[in-house]
Amino acid sequence: MNEDKRQLPDQERDATRFRYNRIARFYDLLEVFDERRFRPWRLSLLARSTGRVLEVGVGTGKNFPFYPSGVALTGIDVADKMLDVARERAARMNLPVELILGDVQSLPFYDDTFDTAVSTFVFCSVPDPIGGLRELRRVVKPEGRILLLEHMHAGRPEAGVLEGLWGHLAGCLLGPEIRNRMDLAQVRLAGLEIESVEPRQDEEHVQEIVARPNKVIVQGAGMAA
Repeated sequence: MNEDKRQLPDQERDATRFRYNRIARFYDLLEVFDERRFRPWRLSLLARSTGRVLEVGVGTGKNFPFYPSGVALTGIDVADKMLDVARERAARMNLPVELILGDVQSLPFYDDTFDTAVSTFVFCSVPDPIGGLRELRRVVKPEGRILLLEHMHAGRPEAGVLEGLWGHLAGCLLGPEIRNRMDLAQVRLAGLEIESVEPRQDEEHVQEIVARPNKVIVQGAGMAA
């Protein structure tokens, strides 16, 4: 494993964990109306999952019903109480899934472990999104895919100010603070090769992004550069 990974500062990690743990038991209820829109987007994205799959920010396991049969699923989340809810959901579904407490910015896996990595509405609350995306690139095999469904920057300065104010307000009232919104430049800076971009909602600037790790396959060595 990479021993030089950037560690999320303890205070930021603990604050994020506290916010999500505080609302874990009613988190799904908070988003019940949004899920009417999100469900088909999740289904479209996760249909691309194959092989050994890592979902970061797995939360309460909202994506569990949408994975294709036959994938081997591992989920990671920074909030232990969110994982408790995810375990209950997996048990009800009789779904085999490994759930691990951890941080996307410092993943506890060897290089080239997974065939697919998935993130849905996660990186807006990650302090260092480029660092997190680089970790996904590291743990996904060279021929694998990284599947993202995320809120993106609006591309207008005034919209960015409003997004920041709303993120802070949401953090104070509900729990998780929306710290940032991604843009495609960040995805590329993380070393990923963008395969496709599909706009899902203009009002909230939601996009589905399919990316490749963009690593060189070394023939016969099973290693990647």
